[in-house]
Amino acid sequence: MQFGRLKRREFITLLGGAASWPLAVRGQQSERVRRVAFLHVYAENDPEVLPRIVAFRQGLEALGWTENRNIQVEHRYSGGDFDRIQTYATELVRSAPDVIAGSGTAITAALKRATDTIPIVFSVVNDPIGQGFVTTLSRPGGNITGFTFVDFPMIGKWLEMLKEIAPGVRRVTLLFDPITSPYYPVFLREFGAGPASLAVELSVSPVRDEVEIEAAITAFARESAGGLIVAPDAFINTRRRLIMALTERHRLPAIYGFRQFVTEGGLISYGPDTVDIVRRSASYVDRILKGEKPADLPVQAPTKYDLVINLKTAKALGLTVPLIMQMTANEVIE
Repeated sequence: MQFGRLKRREFITLLGGAASWPLAVRGQQSERVRRVAFLHVYAENDPEVLPRIVAFRQGLEALGWTENRNIQVEHRYSGGDFDRIQTYATELVRSAPDVIAGSGTAITAALKRATDTIPIVFSVVNDPIGQGFVTTLSRPGGNITGFTFVDFPMIGKWLEMLKEIAPGVRRVTLLFDPITSPYYPVFLREFGAGPASLAVELSVSPVRDEVEIEAAITAFARESAGGLIVAPDAFINTRRRLIMALTERHRLPAIYGFRQFVTEGGLISYGPDTVDIVRRSASYVDRILKGEKPADLPVQAPTKYDLVINLKTAKALGLTVPLIMQMTANEVIE
């Protein structure tokens, strides 16, 4: 009987404990892991990708989202391939994540075609109103919102900087892909509105593949005093090594929108800090996961811009970079 009473007492004690300590466990088990998909414009091994992934993760962690605890982020890498972008956009929508993050205008367009219900947060996107992603910047109005990249008056800024670092330039062409940059008519309008005081002959070089890139740059370089503005778009960025090899071969001064070009040997870049933009995009993912709607989250513009100059490349081109330009640069590569 003593043994039986002891067993019964232990059982009651255990039963009482079960009403207390498992509550925390049950609370942890009931916390739903939220799913986020991120479609990138670059290939997985591209040096531009890892800093963006790290920044996105850091942005989420700062807001209380930790992978393998309360959030799962699935990354896909398109390598700038238009068909692959379409395929991955469709696959990700079918997997029904809570939010989809997309980097680049072409990717956002593909995601928009694939869903009008799953929330989409874009980053590094140009002309979101003109592309039909949002109704207005202050009130997007649909399932899409995010963070823009360049505003089109920057075309004039690139032109001014190119002339400042290479004052002998008298002819400038804008290199872009009209497929992955469907906003190019706006680019062209702003490009043609460049300051007349710069006395530069302007032209455009639309390219759709590597063969056209080589043909366009080679043809442009046949005449002297030429310079290149390389528009930041998905296709162009993923072919940057070819472009830089051609500008080096033909001794063409060129300005780029992405820092990565200059760290890999390009002359000069000026544009928004893409890593900062992606980090900030995590804040909208957080707000949507907590119940806010993309329609009510205003599209945000860049807040940080970087000027990067490669002095070694300048020297190879016979250019002397003005001291004031070096002093105002965010980074000078020697």
